[in-house]
Amino acid sequence: MSSVLFDNPSPRTRARHRLYSIITAVVLLALLGLVLWQFGRKGQLSYALWEPFVTPAYIRALLLGMLKTLEMAFSAIILAVIFGMVFGLGKLSDHGWVRRPCWVIVEFFRAVPVLLMMIFIFFAYGAGEGGIGSYWSVVIALTLYNGSVLAEVFRAGVLAVPKGQSEAAYGLGMRKSQVMTSVLLPQAVKIMLPAIISQCVVALKDTSLGYYILAPGLTAVAKQIFTEFSNQVQTAIVVSAIYIAVNLVLTWIATWVQRRLVGEKKQLEVLAVGGPASGAAV
Repeated sequence: MSSVLFDNPSPRTRARHRLYSIITAVVLLALLGLVLWQFGRKGQLSYALWEPFVTPAYIRALLLGMLKTLEMAFSAIILAVIFGMVFGLGKLSDHGWVRRPCWVIVEFFRAVPVLLMMIFIFFAYGAGEGGIGSYWSVVIALTLYNGSVLAEVFRAGVLAVPKGQSEAAYGLGMRKSQVMTSVLLPQAVKIMLPAIISQCVVALKDTSLGYYILAPGLTAVAKQIFTEFSNQVQTAIVVSAIYIAVNLVLTWIATWVQRRLVGEKKQLEVLAVGGPASGAAV
């Protein structure tokens, strides 16, 4: 046995799993072949349609667009974490005049579609001379939406810490602010990190919605390319691949940070029935 709830698969089970994997790979390759055949039949594999993505000038434009997208996402994530922490802890306040407004703000911005929020902020405060512009309209909209989601993450993370931790801290004479910052939040971070990482990926992907308010970024460059070359399908494939690659890198970095800050979970070793512990006295 390798763990408490999981037995190592038998040779027959492993063979069956290999067969399932082979069948799945064959089906996926067949689907890929069918897609490529359809592309070729309809002329979508023509070099003229793919030429922009091997041309240095357009590659440079795509990279600059991706850099602007990362800037928007990074700004929104930092502000969303601050927003989420403030309003998440506000929802835990003992004072009703603090807790109720925080609850209303979080629930409201969590319910409004982020695209509608971008459009409203842009036309209310971003467009025209003296406005904040499309860049900050995207950042503010992503901050409000993702910050509201993270507020619930912070609240749930703090509540997930065993109650005895706070009771022991209060027993030592600590104030509530000290209990929150010195006892609850450090432990809650371990619970919240996976959800925070996931929300960072969501914020990065949602920057693509800035396309609708003419925000700078990867999708804005993509629009210029498919407008010039009429290659919407090819542009969508390339831009999607770039987003996927960047999200995978972001996930890897965030997971590495999580392991450095929290540490990997130790696997529970289960002894064979009747077998003594390694190094234990018999």
